[in-house]
Amino acid sequence: MSQRTKIKALLQSQQTEIDVTVKGWVRAFRSNRFIALNDGSTNNNIQVVVDFENTDPALLKRITVGAALSVQGKLIASLGKGQTVEVVATDIEILGDSDPEKYPIQPKKHSLEFLRENAHLRFRTSTFSAIFRVRNSLAFAVHQFFQERGFVYLHTPIITASDAEGAGETFHVTNFDLDNIPKTDTGEIDFKQDFFGRAANLTVSGQLEGELGAMALSDIYTFGPTFRAENSNTTRHLAEFWMIEPEVAFNDIVDNMDLAEDMLKYVIKYTLDKNADDIEFLTQRLEEEEKTKPQNERSEMTLLEKLQFCLNNDFERLTYTEAIQILRDSTPNKKKKFQYPVEGWGTDLQSEHERYLVEKHFKKPVILTDYPKEIKSFYMRQNDDGKTVAAMDILFPGIGEIVGGSQREERLDKLEQRMDEIGIPKDELWWYLDTRRFGTCPHAGFGLGFERLVLFVTGMGNIRDVIPFPRFPKNAEF
Repeated sequence: MSQRTKIKALLQSQQTEIDVTVKGWVRAFRSNRFIALNDGSTNNNIQVVVDFENTDPALLKRITVGAALSVQGKLIASLGKGQTVEVVATDIEILGDSDPEKYPIQPKKHSLEFLRENAHLRFRTSTFSAIFRVRNSLAFAVHQFFQERGFVYLHTPIITASDAEGAGETFHVTNFDLDNIPKTDTGEIDFKQDFFGRAANLTVSGQLEGELGAMALSDIYTFGPTFRAENSNTTRHLAEFWMIEPEVAFNDIVDNMDLAEDMLKYVIKYTLDKNADDIEFLTQRLEEEEKTKPQNERSEMTLLEKLQFCLNNDFERLTYTEAIQILRDSTPNKKKKFQYPVEGWGTDLQSEHERYLVEKHFKKPVILTDYPKEIKSFYMRQNDDGKTVAAMDILFPGIGEIVGGSQREERLDKLEQRMDEIGIPKDELWWYLDTRRFGTCPHAGFGLGFERLVLFVTGMGNIRDVIPFPRFPKNAEF
């Protein structure tokens, strides 16, 4: 097959009057003469000029939206508006036809809901090709950030017998014949006969296993799929999503905050530099969307401004206790404008409270620390006050919590005491407790839901639009 040049490279080409081969999908075909061709390397199409008077009419009929073409021709300087170069075709080959009566992605505005129902084809739209190029850059930047700092990328198990969050909302993994599940004499499911010889589930987090790695390798990170069987249909929840979870031996809570802030700034800056065209397109898309909202619901910042806002500001750090006081004294709370009133200390903060702190009060990203132990996980290090734990959450504009982490409880007696209080069986996590028995040390880590990061950087409003094939209640299509 002839060598093709990517459209992005052609559009940036300093050379003209050269022979090229370009391949892609038809975005539009007008006047039987001008093809807008796109190959996914950029949102910008290249214009292919057809000599329609000397082209077989049967071939022209097959140049329809969605068809895949191979075009040979000459790259010339363009006289038309909107592009600097174009290809004058000398030979056009149809690689794959597309029936215009049936192809759903026509050159018109489609609703996001419609595109979710056609997720197998939505990559071909400008919006979704931009989103997934941005997602790609963010993923690469995450790896680059940690690799540059000497971290070891650790693959933690997808199938596990532990529930790291203690939430109990897990997907069961079994190879039982569901029409004939073996039972014990007392009528309970006999998991000893199952594939793993015990109850197993899909992981909700790689953190506990990540801690084991950190206790030997010092600096590790995980980046893999996680699963929550939460019956939630919100714009912020998925049943399958990707998590980034570093764990670092000898780090305390301050080191943890520094690492998380550095990482977020690094990956956002990398993507702004690498995907400037995509971010500009998504910024314009969001501005158009904002115009349809009531004035009081519109964002004060454009997407690009939000991203620069996170790069240009040191994140504000304050304790949960200080945040509660600010929220209790805030005008929206006093005027009962919050959907969830802030009653007092011990309140679990909602997204509206987090966004108020970021967008209205401090006008910069916020890191909250030292939460009440009752609203946080068992593995977080207990502070000397006996009431709080060394937890930290990073809050971003428009999204609320984007990172959650803590210094881990490295003291065996304190950890066992907390597990007893909550009712977590110690015998099931004997291996986790062993790290506190043999060479324990202070250590810390955090979790970043990757889709929430992509949501923030792309400006999309629904998390189902930033993962290729979303999994949510009653949906496992594609």
